[in-house]
Amino acid sequence: MYRYVIFDLDGTLLNTLEDLAAAGEYVCAQNGWPAHTLDEYRYFVGNGIPKLCERFSPADQRSPERLAQTLEQFTRYYDAHKEDATAPYPGIEDLLDALQAADVVFGVLTNKAHPLAKGVLEHYFPDRFAFVQGAKPGVPVKPDPAGLRQLMAAMGADPASTLFVGDSNVDIRTAKNGGLAGCGVLWGFRIEEELRGEGADHIAADPAALGRIILE
Repeated sequence: MYRYVIFDLDGTLLNTLEDLAAAGEYVCAQNGWPAHTLDEYRYFVGNGIPKLCERFSPADQRSPERLAQTLEQFTRYYDAHKEDATAPYPGIEDLLDALQAADVVFGVLTNKAHPLAKGVLEHYFPDRFAFVQGAKPGVPVKPDPAGLRQLMAAMGADPASTLFVGDSNVDIRTAKNGGLAGCGVLWGFRIEEELRGEGADHIAADPAALGRIILE
């Protein structure tokens, strides 16, 4: 049994892909850039919104000045539309209920900007997450373990009792870099082969299976 669980956010707790892609496509259309498919966005996301903006931008539109403008365009649109299609994955609320009943302490580590992450979590999971670590100035994002270590210190978590849960290779790499067991989930943005290839200790097909991994 794991006494502490740290979740990724996008693709793990919340299906945010459509709203992220819609914001990216809005920026592309406004600038006359080529369009991208939803499946392409599955691989654009995972390293934070600045990196997402870089990935959907044409190669000749990636100067620091241009990317700053793109990020501003994206953020303005996304802030207004971030709840259009986003929703918790089926079974997540039941999983959180089970973890709370078992006195498992859980938190979120995400590459989303910290204020945005806090707001999104409070909207979709009110009063659920006391421990949240989003992207902050001066703290490297996942897969660097710096933010993970800060979050674990706040939670009082030790590596041997902690499971990191996410849907991408970035998450599994973060777990490894922090000395934790990592669980890849199959309902998110990436595929099983990627998670296993990164060395996931566990694979969960659905939230009920994840609950068994944590509690048994």
